[in-house]
Amino acid sequence: MRWLGWIDTHLAIIVPNALFQAFGVFMLRQFIKSIPDELEEAAIVDGASRWTIYWRLIMPLIRPALAAFGIFAFLFQWNNFLAPLIFLDTPELFTVPLALNMFRGLYQTDYTLMMAGSGISVLPVLIVYLIGQRQIIEGIALTGIKR
Repeated sequence: MRWLGWIDTHLAIIVPNALFQAFGVFMLRQFIKSIPDELEEAAIVDGASRWTIYWRLIMPLIRPALAAFGIFAFLFQWNNFLAPLIFLDTPELFTVPLALNMFRGLYQTDYTLMMAGSGISVLPVLIVYLIGQRQIIEGIALTGIKR
């Protein structure tokens, strides 16, 4: 991160997690494996190229899994403590978990401020969950089904 000049920037915590998510690879792999091969074979018979099959057949079918993974990735990043602790130095750039940690002192903790901050920090997560609730449930439920 130092070589890229990303120390004390949000890029150091966003880019690696956006590009390299092993959980997403395995989740989407299982979901794509559950799509019947007959659909792809029918598209090939109809003269569709691989690119057309991907964009017009596979992508619309995996939309629930992509939405579920997007929400899981958001929740993981929202709650991430270690990466921002390592890469961020400026208090103005701190993420919510780091900002909440600032209420903890060496000999005492201001629990009223910490609980108020924790309550407020739940609101964005709750909004994302309420918006994507159907996609989460559908994406998780269909991931393990073998057709």
